[in-house]
Amino acid sequence: MLPGLIIRSSSIHAAGCYTMRAIKKGTRICEYDGPRLTKEAADELYQDRFVTYLFGYGDKEMVIDGFGTGMFVNHSCDPNCETIEEDGHIYVNAIRDISAGEEILYEYNLYDSDDATQDCYCGAKNCRGTMFSDLELKRRKKLAKERAKGTAK
Repeated sequence: MLPGLIIRSSSIHAAGCYTMRAIKKGTRICEYDGPRLTKEAADELYQDRFVTYLFGYGDKEMVIDGFGTGMFVNHSCDPNCETIEEDGHIYVNAIRDISAGEEILYEYNLYDSDDATQDCYCGAKNCRGTMFSDLELKRRKKLAKERAKGTAK
């Protein structure tokens, strides 16, 4: 983990991760770490919980049950970071220079959720209104059309 990160209140969602020093584009900030579970085991473990910190990786049948600094990095439609998968590890890397005091943010690109919506409240000028990935939105739109026609699988 990069020195100088703190967790404090966020206007986006409860708590967020902030940097107390400037960060250069391309810098690895932290790892999204925690226990590894199958998606099936995680679904069972969290079936009655509203909040989870699960991050799908690999073939998307495995998830990391977030524990540590990475779980406090919030979603934004105008992120300053991205996630990179390397050998089963998920890292949060800066995609632009980040000023001291800024909240660390990446686009969640959620998929395969039981929720009908994953509303976004990031406040970015270009906010899409959802934390779902573009691919997931297309999949859902196609499925809705199939259901309307009665051809859904």
